[in-house]
Amino acid sequence: MPPKSASPVDRHVGSRIRFRRTLVSMSQEKLGEHLGITFQQIQKYEKGTNRVSASRLQEIARILDVPVTFFFDGQEGEPGANAGAAGLGMVEQFLTGRDSIDLVRAFNTLEDRAVRRALVDLAVATANAIKSAAQNQRSPGKSRETVDERTP
Repeated sequence: MPPKSASPVDRHVGSRIRFRRTLVSMSQEKLGEHLGITFQQIQKYEKGTNRVSASRLQEIARILDVPVTFFFDGQEGEPGANAGAAGLGMVEQFLTGRDSIDLVRAFNTLEDRAVRRALVDLAVATANAIKSAAQNQRSPGKSRETVDERTP
């Protein structure tokens, strides 16, 4: 019998647990302590490897201060799930990154709008340059450098 794989619902619920836990700056270890389980078990919940029981999910919701329905919001097949889901998914993915919360906190401490705008412009320009470089590498027959014919 092949090993059981995580269901899409289990993965979704796990990602929402991780999203909320990260948003409130709580470690897996701390959430595990509140629940009386190990951080490894929290990891398994967040990956969708292990299913979260209804009573455990209710306890997690209480600890993370959200309604139980929060963990199912945006799930495939749910009515209205696709309305804005792409943008929300991108934000959730960003906020679960290790450095993202630090970046957001630092950005929010900047009071000068010009400095904030300059940082956004820098990020956009950097992303565009990386995307352009990657596209140039994939395009066969195009030279990475252009030679100025006027140079001796």
